[in-house]
Order: sequence, then C-alpha cells, then structure tokens
Amino acid sequence: MPEKKTIAKARKDKREGKSPSTQAGEFVHEEIEHVREGKHGARSTKQAIAIGLSKARRAGVKNKPSKTASKATKKKAAQDSRAATRKRSTGTAAKKSTARKRAAGTSARKSTAKKATARKSATRSRATTKALKREGHSAVSKRALSAQGRKSAAKRTSSSRSAAAKKAAHTKGAAGRKSAAKKAARTRARKAS
Repeated sequence: MPEKKTIAKARKDKREGKSPSTQAGEFVHEEIEHVREGKHGARSTKQAIAIGLSKARRAGVKNKPSKTASKATKKKAAQDSRAATRKRSTGTAAKKSTARKRAAGTSARKSTAKKATARKSATRSRATTKALKREGHSAVSKRALSAQGRKSAAKRTSSSRSAAAKKAAHTKGAAGRKSAAKKAARTRARKAS
C-alpha cells in the first residue's frame, strides 16, 4: 500500500499537468526508499522499479507500458489498471446496488458481499514479502540506479533523448534552468580538478 504523502505528490503532479510517467516516478522513488530503509530488498534495480510502477497503476496512475514491453509486462499492467478501477467502484456504487437488491428482496446478498470483500490471499501476500526480505539492498545503490538509467537511455534514439531533454528544460522554467546550469558548472569544475 503506498504512503499517503506519495499519493498526494502524484495527485499534485497530475494537477500540474505532468505526464503519467512523472506521477508514477513518485511511487518508484518511494519503493527505492523502502529498499534503502531495509523494509525489504530487491533482486535487481528493474524489480524495484517494476514494483513502484505496479503500485502507481493500482493507485490510479494511467501509465501505459512501452510498446516494446513483453507480453507478460503488458498483461500485468492491464491487471493493475483494472485493480485501480475496481478499488474506485467499490464504495458508494456497490452500497447503492446492495441496498436496491435488499429492497427488491433478492437472495443474491451473499454473492455481492463476497465480490465486494474479495481480497488477495494473506498466505500469498506473506510469502511475497518474505521472499523480498531475503533479497539484498545493493540493487538501489546510486551506482546501480545510474547504470540502469544509462542502460535504459542507450536503448533510445539520440533524437528521442534530445527531445526529452528539450522538454525537460522547457518545463523547468527560468529559475530552474539557472540553478541547473550552476550545478552543472560546479560538477564540471569538480571533475576538472
């Protein structure tokens, strides 16, 4: 279950008109923090990112998988998106339909109650958590995340990377660009010495 502050950050990003991948980034960041804190581990950087993206989709972020994603990844993404819509629909709508059925005198009360309370198996959930706790924490080190970022960027075309950089510079604003330029200058100076 994502933390309230993460959901709030993602909603803020949505209000500001930021892309779904930016909104999902909040959940990925939370997951990386969880691994660093020792709540659980991750076998690889990709696994930590995948868990974060899954949480984002389940929280209602409309983040589609890439066109080149595997069949299994696309299936999981669709499953997570469906889970998000189910969460939203169970609530007042379910209560109203149950009330209508009671008023009509139908005997289908048990089946609707079962559907509303259908939960993930506690045994399976415990097993997943236990398996993750056995994994290491080096998958989210600065070095590992940097390597993953470079690997991911290498798969993209140079024009795609360039367009993304231009868009980022544009959305950053004048003050943001100025501070970024200063930081870049400091980094260059440090590497030079």
